[in-house]
Amino acid sequence: VQLQASGGGLVQPGGSLRLSCAASGSIFNIDRMAWYRQAPGKQRELVASFTPTGSTNYVDSVKGRFTISRDNAKNTVYLQMNSLKPEDTAIYFCNIIPPLPFLWGQGTQVTVSS
Repeated sequence: VQLQASGGGLVQPGGSLRLSCAASGSIFNIDRMAWYRQAPGKQRELVASFTPTGSTNYVDSVKGRFTISRDNAKNTVYLQMNSLKPEDTAIYFCNIIPPLPFLWGQGTQVTVSS
């Protein structure tokens, strides 16, 4: 199985981006997929995920601004990011919960700057 994150880029503060993560290969429960990020000089953190009941969880710093969603037919998970702030600058990765080392991939760079 492979996970490919895409959709990053350079955006001004207050802007929006939509990240996509497509899963290929052996199928697992897409509900286990989640978004992580790693900012320069910081540890990787879990940003958004699904709960077993179908709800969603977010790190406090993105609540109300980011939305995780999925398309089961396409084996794809999305991260809609609105009202972006410079502190959201990071490499964004998709993986599952708990994360598997071989699924990290290169991620997609998000840079929020004026």
